[in-house]
Amino acid sequence: MKTGKQPEFDKNIYDTIRHNIKKYRKEKGLTAAELAELVGRSHDFIRQIESEKVGYNFSVETFYKISVVLGVGMDRLSEK
Repeated sequence: MKTGKQPEFDKNIYDTIRHNIKKYRKEKGLTAAELAELVGRSHDFIRQIESEKVGYNFSVETFYKISVVLGVGMDRLSEK
């Protein structure tokens, strides 16, 4: 088994994603309430996802749905 340098992981991946969700949502001209409706979640749920204070985590399914609605790949939502 070959051992080498371990990859560096983003320890704050949820913060990166939540920042990008808000950024792309605003670029698309959507309110949090509109995004919530399109994703099939509550406005409060989207607000919590975007909040750095709450730090609410979300499922891969929700992450995927948000990326589809925003028209942004999941990879772009997770880029720093």
